[in-house]
Amino acid sequence: MQAIKVLPKGQITLPKEIRKDLGIEEGDTLILEEKDKEIVLKKGKTIHDYIGFLPKPDIPIEDVIEKAAAEAVRERA
Repeated sequence: MQAIKVLPKGQITLPKEIRKDLGIEEGDTLILEEKDKEIVLKKGKTIHDYIGFLPKPDIPIEDVIEKAAAEAVRERA
Protein backbone atom coordinates (compact mmCIF):
# COMPACT_ATOMS: atom_id res chain seq x y z
CA MET A 1 0.00 0.00 0.00
CA GLN A 2 1.26 3.47 -0.86
CA ALA A 3 0.07 6.89 0.24
CA ILE A 4 -0.53 9.51 -2.44
CA LYS A 5 -1.45 13.16 -2.10
CA VAL A 6 -4.49 14.82 -3.67
CA LEU A 7 -3.48 18.07 -5.37
CA PRO A 8 -5.58 21.28 -5.28
CA LYS A 9 -7.54 20.41 -8.45
CA GLY A 10 -8.29 16.88 -7.20
CA GLN A 11 -5.46 15.34 -9.23
CA ILE A 12 -3.39 12.40 -8.06
CA THR A 13 -0.22 10.80 -9.42
CA LEU A 14 -0.10 7.04 -9.72
CA PRO A 15 3.31 5.78 -8.60
CA LYS A 16 5.57 4.69 -11.48
CA GLU A 17 5.94 1.14 -10.16
CA ILE A 18 2.16 0.64 -10.00
CA ARG A 19 1.73 2.06 -13.54
CA LYS A 20 4.43 -0.31 -14.77
CA ASP A 21 3.01 -3.36 -12.95
CA LEU A 22 -0.50 -2.72 -14.30
CA GLY A 23 0.59 -1.69 -17.80
CA ILE A 24 -0.94 1.79 -17.46
CA GLU A 25 0.48 4.16 -20.05
CA GLU A 26 -0.03 7.80 -20.98
CA GLY A 27 -3.38 8.22 -22.70
CA ASP A 28 -4.99 5.14 -21.12
CA THR A 29 -8.46 5.53 -19.68
CA LEU A 30 -9.11 4.43 -16.12
CA ILE A 31 -12.48 3.63 -14.57
CA LEU A 32 -13.20 5.06 -11.12
CA GLU A 33 -15.87 3.44 -8.98
CA GLU A 34 -17.04 4.09 -5.45
CA LYS A 35 -17.83 0.94 -3.47
CA ASP A 36 -18.70 0.97 0.22
CA LYS A 37 -16.98 4.32 0.86
CA GLU A 38 -13.83 3.14 -0.95
CA ILE A 39 -12.39 4.10 -4.33
CA VAL A 40 -11.70 1.39 -6.90
CA LEU A 41 -9.57 2.42 -9.88
CA LYS A 42 -9.39 0.04 -12.86
CA LYS A 43 -7.85 0.14 -16.29
CA GLY A 44 -10.54 0.14 -18.97
CA LYS A 45 -10.21 -2.83 -21.31
CA THR A 46 -13.22 -2.89 -23.62
CA ILE A 47 -16.05 -0.63 -24.72
CA HIS A 48 -18.26 -2.36 -22.16
CA ASP A 49 -16.08 -0.97 -19.34
CA TYR A 50 -17.21 2.52 -20.35
CA ILE A 51 -20.98 1.95 -20.53
CA GLY A 52 -22.56 4.52 -18.25
CA PHE A 53 -19.56 6.85 -18.48
CA LEU A 54 -19.70 7.77 -22.17
CA PRO A 55 -22.45 9.76 -23.87
CA LYS A 56 -25.26 7.53 -25.14
CA PRO A 57 -24.84 6.81 -28.88
CA ASP A 58 -27.66 7.44 -31.33
CA ILE A 59 -27.90 3.68 -31.95
CA PRO A 60 -27.66 0.76 -29.48
CA ILE A 61 -24.10 -0.27 -28.55
CA GLU A 62 -24.75 -3.77 -29.88
CA ASP A 63 -25.41 -2.27 -33.33
CA VAL A 64 -22.18 -0.25 -33.10
CA ILE A 65 -20.22 -3.42 -32.29
CA GLU A 66 -21.91 -5.36 -35.09
CA LYS A 67 -21.21 -2.58 -37.60
CA ALA A 68 -17.54 -2.35 -36.53
CA ALA A 69 -17.14 -6.12 -36.87
CA ALA A 70 -18.71 -6.09 -40.35
CA GLU A 71 -16.40 -3.26 -41.45
CA ALA A 72 -13.36 -5.16 -40.14
CA VAL A 73 -14.38 -8.23 -42.15
CA ARG A 74 -14.81 -6.10 -45.31
CA GLU A 75 -11.35 -4.55 -44.81
CA ARG A 76 -9.73 -7.98 -44.60
CA ALA A 77 -11.36 -9.14 -47.85
